[in-house]
Amino acid sequence: MSTVTLRPVRAEDHAAWLPLWQAYLRFYETTLAEEVSANSWQRLLDPSEPTHSTLAWVDGKAVGMVNFIYHRSNWSIENACYLQDLYVDPQQRGLGIGRQLIEHVCATAKAAGCIKVHWLTHETNATAIGLYQQVAERPGFIQFRKGL
Repeated sequence: MSTVTLRPVRAEDHAAWLPLWQAYLRFYETTLAEEVSANSWQRLLDPSEPTHSTLAWVDGKAVGMVNFIYHRSNWSIENACYLQDLYVDPQQRGLGIGRQLIEHVCATAKAAGCIKVHWLTHETNATAIGLYQQVAERPGFIQFRKGL
């Protein structure tokens, strides 16, 4: 079995990150303007931004991606971490890469002084829910949103 290596994105990783990002958007049946994705990429590279990304590599190929954001909370003094985007290539699923990416975010957030990591998934994403129930609690909150 091949070894999985996790590391934060670097400028030269754009060609590896972008296909995973686009596949993630397709999975959720959404599209974004190219300038939004380009802006997100620039934020991920900017050390002054609270948003970060890590890629999972197997045999020199990026096979997984996680994007996460540190943010303030009115419920604690410490920051929290929102795991916003998690994607693993379908051919690599079931090998523990998603779990490794979640654990990486948790360790990174803890080292940065965050008190918790939280995330969402669609109610129909049964595979992800199965993993998430193994590694985190499901607090029962329902999300609402209104575009502006």
